[in-house]
Amino acid sequence: MTTRRQMLTAATLAALAPLVGESAAKKDRAGGAKAAATTVPPGALPSRPAVKPPAIRAGDTIGLMIPSSANWDPFDVDVVLEALAALGLKGKLGAHVFDRRGYLAGRDEDRAADFNALMRDPEVRAIHCLRGGWGAARLLQLVDFDAVARGPKAVIGYSDITALLLALHARTGLITFHGPNGSSEWNETNVGWLQRVTWRGEAVTFENPRQPTGAIVADEFRTRPITGGRARGRLLGGNLTVLTALIGSPYLPDFSDAILFIEDVQEAPYRIDRMLVQLKLAGVLERLRGVVWGTCSKCDPGEGFGSLTIPDVLDDHIKPLGVPAYHGAMIGHMGRQFTLPVGAEVELDAERGTLRMLEPAVV
Repeated sequence: MTTRRQMLTAATLAALAPLVGESAAKKDRAGGAKAAATTVPPGALPSRPAVKPPAIRAGDTIGLMIPSSANWDPFDVDVVLEALAALGLKGKLGAHVFDRRGYLAGRDEDRAADFNALMRDPEVRAIHCLRGGWGAARLLQLVDFDAVARGPKAVIGYSDITALLLALHARTGLITFHGPNGSSEWNETNVGWLQRVTWRGEAVTFENPRQPTGAIVADEFRTRPITGGRARGRLLGGNLTVLTALIGSPYLPDFSDAILFIEDVQEAPYRIDRMLVQLKLAGVLERLRGVVWGTCSKCDPGEGFGSLTIPDVLDDHIKPLGVPAYHGAMIGHMGRQFTLPVGAEVELDAERGTLRMLEPAVV
């Protein structure tokens, strides 16, 4: 028969167990090693070996489709096709590029059919999403992941395309590319990073330009450390709003020992705060080796300055992690941006504000 003392002893040990674990984790961090997290974010899939898509070559055909919001300006499509032609590539439009259903680029079934058809098409070398907005997550249950695994291809885009990029990597291990959408600017910077990473297969170092533009010191494209140091890990992330919406689903990668990069647009600081809290409560933040905050365009605290600022929020949630982190990277809703390999191994240097690829992301 269990005595009252035995019951109290068992209850006491159960109550102390979390504290003992917390103390051990703190001791581990104090010794310079990051404590292993004990929980996996709900729905996250175990890490898969990285699968590199084939490099893009001159003369290749690039599939163009829209997994998200409707394209209202046909000139955008003309510009993409002409830009690809100028680079020696051919563009192939999905059958439903000009469809519209409310704010979506056609029915979910049709947008997914475009993606699956281009993925299965032996003529198509890579898929470049034309624009973001909202809607890519609605396609995930309709994506032919078996076709992706059989014939991996570079998939490129950002913003709402984050849902597709992360899901493809989570389900197949495919390295995807967080870079300008097809309707983004085809300027020298964007094309340069795109070609270096997805064409030439360089293991590049992503670093903002540092030359002053008519000023005594550089006043744009600046980076700033949140916590100094270096860290290595698998690069995962994208748009913060879209990423947090995948928590609890089977389309979120495991962020254990990852380098998280995030960006957003037109979000009040309190909403960024809320989403970072969600990542924390889901066990994502505690598993990271490093963090890169890109830009949060039009995320100012507003008139009267009665709100926390984005730097305040980062100090509240990122700094206490004690991992190398910096903000200001050329990632997000801006005219010039990097093409980042989602799922590739990188090294972060918070003091320099750089991300260095440890190997090429294409074959």
